[in-house]
Amino acid sequence: MQLLTGNLTHFRNPQSHVETPYSDAQRGILSVKNAEQAIASISQWPGYQVTPLHALSDMAASAGVSQLWYKDESQRFGLKSFKALGGAYAVARQLQWVLSERFGKTPAIADLLAGKWQSEVSEIVVSCATDGNHGRSVSWGAQMFGCGCVIYVHRDVSEGRKQAMEAFGANVIRISGNYDESVRMADSEAKKHDRVIVSDTSYEGYMEIPKDVALGYTVMLAEIVEQLKGDIPTHVFVQGGVGGLASAVCGYFWDWWGDARPRFIIVEPEQANCLQQSAQAGEPVVVHGDLDTLMAGLACGEVSSLAWSILANGADDFMTISEGAIPETMRLLAAGYQNDPAIEAGESGVPGLSALLLARTQAELSSALGLDETSRVLVFGTEGATDPELYRELVG
Repeated sequence: MQLLTGNLTHFRNPQSHVETPYSDAQRGILSVKNAEQAIASISQWPGYQVTPLHALSDMAASAGVSQLWYKDESQRFGLKSFKALGGAYAVARQLQWVLSERFGKTPAIADLLAGKWQSEVSEIVVSCATDGNHGRSVSWGAQMFGCGCVIYVHRDVSEGRKQAMEAFGANVIRISGNYDESVRMADSEAKKHDRVIVSDTSYEGYMEIPKDVALGYTVMLAEIVEQLKGDIPTHVFVQGGVGGLASAVCGYFWDWWGDARPRFIIVEPEQANCLQQSAQAGEPVVVHGDLDTLMAGLACGEVSSLAWSILANGADDFMTISEGAIPETMRLLAAGYQNDPAIEAGESGVPGLSALLLARTQAELSSALGLDETSRVLVFGTEGATDPELYRELVG
């Protein structure tokens, strides 16, 4: 049964092989072992709750797959996005580092939460560029731990997302350029004003902090392993962006499941497919232009260097999806498909599910992806209605 309409492109990564082991260099970026500290810390934060892993049985049956799991991040810490995990954790880690440099003692994150270093922390300012959700996490983390916060947003970030960050006390500055230009602006201004950049994308000279952001995401991945109760998906569809989430998903599951790891399929907007183009070129490629897409959280033209170190041979397939399928998927979830639960999903949270549903309507593409009625598929609902006004406009 065809649930959606839209267009897909597909590129099979020639560097990927199921039997390829996860290397020590890749483990140095992200591993199950080095995720333990982040998981132990974040699971003790106020308001922490495990988010649902929905089994969408009726949608799976209509799509012609055996199982379809949907990790629902729409209510994570009240911030409505998985990014609540990464940015705030990296803020805590940077506060630890700065205080260690200044005072020769590294405070525990629990002590920072308890306000035991309040006066010292208040003199530190963190900063980043964002499409919305990462900046919301950084600003929330800054408020939670008591430091200052300056956020840069590009011209296409909605006013609602800007106000959400300001509600956490951040000073939010809008620039006239695109996302990649906002990254450069945040970096140059941080150097000028002695701020600490907490970015989810890595680049030359800036590698360590994005590792902490990705380690924050592993809380969600550890939850999934527990929720699957021993089942292993055959396929994982995950959204692209700069590659931070995709590489965390790929690396953690690759390290956890080894040779039994799922097939990793990355989905991007047609106008912002830096990961797919990089795979085609065999090296990181920058996509220039407006990067104009409804999927605002994925409007990224430049690959994270660290992410590429995992995805270059860890991602099996790279896909793009057309814009029209996105609101259709959001409405499908909001209504609750047949007896499946109703789910709130934002426009950047559904491309993985959209790509799966569309791929199953095309025999040739299903064959190329190894999808059939025995497939067990995991997708990530990475955000809820992070822009309520836009959500109402798209879903009704």
